[in-house]
Amino acid sequence: MFYHVKQLQYNAKPTRPDPVYAKKLQEVLGGQFGEISVMMQYMFQGWNCRAEGKYKDMLLDIATEEIAHVEMLATMIAQLLDGAPAHAQDEAAKDPVVEAVLGGMNPQHAIVGGLGAKPDDSTGYPWNARYIISSGNLLADFRANLNAESQGRLQVCRLYEMTTDPGVRDMLSFLIARDTMHQNQWMAAIEELEATQGAIVPSTFNQEVEKQEVSYSFMNFSEGEESKSGRWANGPTLDGQATFEYDAAPKPMGQIPILQPGPAYIHGTPPEELRIQRGTGKMEPPGQG
Repeated sequence: MFYHVKQLQYNAKPTRPDPVYAKKLQEVLGGQFGEISVMMQYMFQGWNCRAEGKYKDMLLDIATEEIAHVEMLATMIAQLLDGAPAHAQDEAAKDPVVEAVLGGMNPQHAIVGGLGAKPDDSTGYPWNARYIISSGNLLADFRANLNAESQGRLQVCRLYEMTTDPGVRDMLSFLIARDTMHQNQWMAAIEELEATQGAIVPSTFNQEVEKQEVSYSFMNFSEGEESKSGRWANGPTLDGQATFEYDAAPKPMGQIPILQPGPAYIHGTPPEELRIQRGTGKMEPPGQG
């Protein structure tokens, strides 16, 4: 159950309207790494968590905070659109120099949203539930969360550089600070889980089943050997089970794939055209190959 408090978690008051910046701000609201994504990701991870206790509680703590961030951004976008109807923007954009600077507001803010925020990214693409990850494995999920917070903080920092509005920057500075905490939070949770269940996901799978001869071999599949000096190619592995090996020239280990011609109703290339001897360019006799 959730309760709404009318007061925002932090101020969301722009100094002046800016419909073009409102369009940019939509990215960290409804984009792949926006606040709606992390809100929904943490919510479903928390709801789906089968282990009662600190991890479930922590997930729902941060998920609920992300609802507040969605509200702050939606409020900010709506205020950035105040007093800035689309037709005024169109008139200003008749000047080519002004048009180059403004880039144009999102017309859906006026036509569809009634000068309000939308659950879309900065190009108008609707928020998509496929952005979120909730696998049921906490270590895998927490690593995805760290990535989401890293990408989200990066985008908010870039948006901070794209405006001089003191009110907008003030709100963004708060969001950046919370993303700093959230990255640290996920790193701490990851470290804690790795100490108890190991570094490889899933830890419950019998590793003897996998082809262990390639489990810890870094394969060089590009020109040059600069990658050889990396931590991933030398020394003990991070799971503590082996030592990294460097394979300078990995050789193919599989078969040459040869597929049978499709049935007639598929209407693919006629079988006789497929009967080419490998390496010779000569047609194989019917019934062979």
